[in-house]
Amino acid sequence: MSRKTIIAGTLILTAANLITKCMGFLYRVFMSNAIGAEGMGLYQLILPIYSLAWSITSAGFTTTISRLTAQENIRGQSGNIGRVVKQAVTLSLLLSLLVGGGLFFFAEETAQLFLKDSRAALSLRLLSLAVPFMAAGSCFRGFFLGMQETVVPAVSQVLEQAVRIAAIFLLAGIFVPLGLAYACCAAVCGILLGEMLSCAFTIANYVHYKRVHKMVRRPTISTSGVLSMILAMAVPLSASRIAASLLSALENVLIPRQLQLNGQDTAQALSTYGELTGMAMPLILLPSACLMAASVSLVPEISGACAVKQDQRVSRTVSATMLFTFIIGIGSAALFAVFPQEICYIVYSRAGLGKILFPLAFLCPFLYAQTTLHGLLNGLGEQFFLFWNNLAASIITIGAIWFFMPVYGVSAFLFGWFCSRCFTVVSSLLRLHRRTGVVPSFFNCFLKPLLAGAASGLLVKYLIRVSEPSKALFLLSLVGMGVLYLFFLFLLGCLSRKELQFLFSKNGR
Repeated sequence: MSRKTIIAGTLILTAANLITKCMGFLYRVFMSNAIGAEGMGLYQLILPIYSLAWSITSAGFTTTISRLTAQENIRGQSGNIGRVVKQAVTLSLLLSLLVGGGLFFFAEETAQLFLKDSRAALSLRLLSLAVPFMAAGSCFRGFFLGMQETVVPAVSQVLEQAVRIAAIFLLAGIFVPLGLAYACCAAVCGILLGEMLSCAFTIANYVHYKRVHKMVRRPTISTSGVLSMILAMAVPLSASRIAASLLSALENVLIPRQLQLNGQDTAQALSTYGELTGMAMPLILLPSACLMAASVSLVPEISGACAVKQDQRVSRTVSATMLFTFIIGIGSAALFAVFPQEICYIVYSRAGLGKILFPLAFLCPFLYAQTTLHGLLNGLGEQFFLFWNNLAASIITIGAIWFFMPVYGVSAFLFGWFCSRCFTVVSSLLRLHRRTGVVPSFFNCFLKPLLAGAASGLLVKYLIRVSEPSKALFLLSLVGMGVLYLFFLFLLGCLSRKELQFLFSKNGR
């Protein structure tokens, strides 16, 4: 079987991400109308519990199975793949039964002590039933990602979101009249049904795939050997995700409080927090959707190449991936830095929000590089490094929020976030260089994209000054800047046929 390209898997996962994001937006609009603002607030209280359950039972296993599947597939050991999947599913289900059982039997205590709202208890019990399906589905999706068969994981994402929308549409009229606790349950029913159907879909495709491809070879690795391999990867990955979830929650709690110590009242602090995390940050992170998909695709690609000692292919994959990452990151930074007010005016009809978007623009290259570097390092088996790296970055950000935000406000958070991303990227690049010997080209990855971004941005900015301002003109200007940016990249020799052929060719040659 010919190896699928990185770009093909990335495009499929990117399309699925964009579709589910759009569906999720429509889902939230309909849900807010169906269960009201207070019901949405109660639902939002439950989501961090759902995220934490996912981090414990599923997050580490998806990447682990993806990496081990790719490693054994390139060696032709289909028997080992089956044993890996079986062991990982068993472990994940055991964890999910513990987490789900704890959530079910201690729902009242969790709702009262942690969420401070006893009405969430019924929804937590319902949510606990979804945990085993979420865990099993994540494991089987990891198998398909490892085999570079991204269609099944992509379709399962879209299917899950579609079921959520259908559930709230059908159940809202029944549950809402019964009270707020039941209204929230209508939304949680969507989560449960979505996880159940998505899990069933991936399992059915897994069974079909094994039968069609005759994956019946005897395993060459013992059960205890496979278990050790899984735990060696899954434990640090899961710990990293759990720590990230908890630290992220701590950041979100601290920011409004520290803004109040800066002199803002409660309403102002919440407003600033909403503008920063709910409006400006999603804009900054939007262009990274393709890089998040690429990060997932890179794990099996790098793992497979390492398994058969294809050092040259690893180096070429790392070099080409970092080049495109910095091209997208610096291009996005130029776009947000040149047109912060125009972009906020187009999206939110609030040009004043550009004052927050502008400083965030300079974080784009570091945020996007972090996403890609973590995918590459996961493929190289650097889970422990990533755990400590993420932990140190979070401590830097929280330190800035705690010590400097009461004095300097939002600027302190932005500075702390910038420092933490710089630390993550620099330390990850050094680790990547130690493992692969690859050093990103300063001219191709930094200087040339910077020159192309500045030239295209300033040129378009000058041209629109002589025209009547409007949303249509600004949107056309953004598209024009993107086209000019690519033109200048080719003109400067930053993009070449060699890199494009490497990413788009089936064999990567």
